[in-house]
Amino acid sequence: MANSLRPVADPEQDTTPTGLSVMGRARATVDAVAGLSRAALDPAVLAGCAVEAAWMTAHVATWPLGLVGSRASRTGPAYRLEHLPPVQRGLLVSNIEAAGTPILLVHGIVSNRSIFTLLRRGLTRRGFSNVFAMNYSTILTDVRSAAAGLGAEVEQIVAETGFERIHIIGHSLGGLIARYYVTRLGGDARVHTLVTLGTPHTGTYAAYAVPTRLMEQMRPGSGLMRELARPVRGCRTRFISYWSDTDLAIVPQRAAALRHQDLSARNVRLHGAGHLTLPMLGEVVHGISTALAHLDADGSTLRSGVTPLVRDE
Repeated sequence: MANSLRPVADPEQDTTPTGLSVMGRARATVDAVAGLSRAALDPAVLAGCAVEAAWMTAHVATWPLGLVGSRASRTGPAYRLEHLPPVQRGLLVSNIEAAGTPILLVHGIVSNRSIFTLLRRGLTRRGFSNVFAMNYSTILTDVRSAAAGLGAEVEQIVAETGFERIHIIGHSLGGLIARYYVTRLGGDARVHTLVTLGTPHTGTYAAYAVPTRLMEQMRPGSGLMRELARPVRGCRTRFISYWSDTDLAIVPQRAAALRHQDLSARNVRLHGAGHLTLPMLGEVVHGISTALAHLDADGSTLRSGVTPLVRDE
C-alpha cells in the first residue's frame, strides 16, 4: 500500500471550536428539531419510529451474542451449486469474482457486529460468500486509531482470502472510521467500495450530548472533520452513502450524505427510517447487493438497468 497505516496527527487535536458560534449551533439544532417535529405527522415517519423501537429491542436482546469471538468472522456457502437457491446460484455463475470479493461489516458506537445479523444473512442469501463482521472498542479509542486497527483487519482478510481488494459496509461511526482509513491512510488501495449507513460525514450536533474525545471528533467543524474535508486526489474507492431524513442520531440529517469534490459518491436518501433500522431495511440490503454484484474494476456498472453511480438523491 502506498501509505502506512498510521493516523495522521491533526495539529489542533480536535480542541478547536466548531466553525459556528454557540448561537449558530443552537439555531441549527432548533431548526433540525423543528423539521423533525413537522415530519412527525407523516404516517411513514410514525411507522418508521415504531419499527425503530422494535429493532432497538431486538438489538438489545441479541447484543451479547455479538460479543462472541474477538476477530472477524466469515460466513457464506461453499462454491457448490446444486444445493443453492436460484439467487445465490445466479451470482456465482454470472460473476464468481463479485460473489467471492470479501465484504467487511463495521459497526457503530454503542454496538457490535450483532447489528448486522439481517444484513449478513441477506448478503449471503444473494450469493456473497465472504462476509466478515468485526468488533472493536468504541470506548477507549478515537477515529484515527480505530482506522489503523481497521487497516490491520483488512490486511488479515486479504491474506486469508487471496483477494487484493474488498468492500466495506460501515454503520454510523463505523462508516466514518472506514472513510478515514480509505482517504487518509491509503486504504483506497484495498477497498473497492465503501458503503456508509447513517454516517455523520460532516458531523452531528447530537455529539455535543456526551463530552468524550470520540464524540468531540464527530462534532461539526472538529479537527477530524476538517481533516476529512481535505483533498483526496486520485482516490480509487467508490462510495455509496445511505441517509435518512428522520435519523435522530444525525443532526442535521443531510450530514450523513457524502459530498466531497475528490470522491466518487452516490447518496441515497431514505424516508422515515431510524438510525438503528438502516442496516436492517430490505431496500438497503437489495441496493447494496445490486451495487456489489454489478461492478467492474473501476467501479462502473456492468449491466444496463443498474442504477448508475452518479445518482444523487
